[in-house]
Amino acid sequence: MADSKGSLETLNNLIQTCRNGQTGYLHAATKIKDPQLKAFFDEQSRERARFAVELTEEAKKLGKVASGKMGTVTGLLHRAWFELKADIGGGDMGIVRSVKMGESRAQNAYEQAVSSSLPDDVKPVIARQYESVKAAYDHVRNYKGKVVARSA
Repeated sequence: MADSKGSLETLNNLIQTCRNGQTGYLHAATKIKDPQLKAFFDEQSRERARFAVELTEEAKKLGKVASGKMGTVTGLLHRAWFELKADIGGGDMGIVRSVKMGESRAQNAYEQAVSSSLPDDVKPVIARQYESVKAAYDHVRNYKGKVVARSA
């Protein structure tokens, strides 16, 4: 049986992770020059917003949902860091590396959630979202590989 307080904490953590991703992807989309990546980042931002809404609905069933719409301070600092890298000449590759780092954190949060004790009706939601987060990470990682190969 899942512990309601622990499950709520896990869901609130994922909600913040999704809000960080939503804002981070949106920010990256405004900085990236590659039109395909811009479209991908825009779509991922919208998807993370949908994920946060889904998770919020699940969290409401268990208790109080964490306040805040924009993510965490860590997410804000991460976005500021990749903006600085873009401004000092990191270009698209600097943004891609920063997005990859953010996606790695999101994967870790989902891995912890998947391995935690959650109510049976929440597990499929988390599993589906986790698969999407992994696919986004792979997309960004594979893009990075293409850029490195082209510049070599």
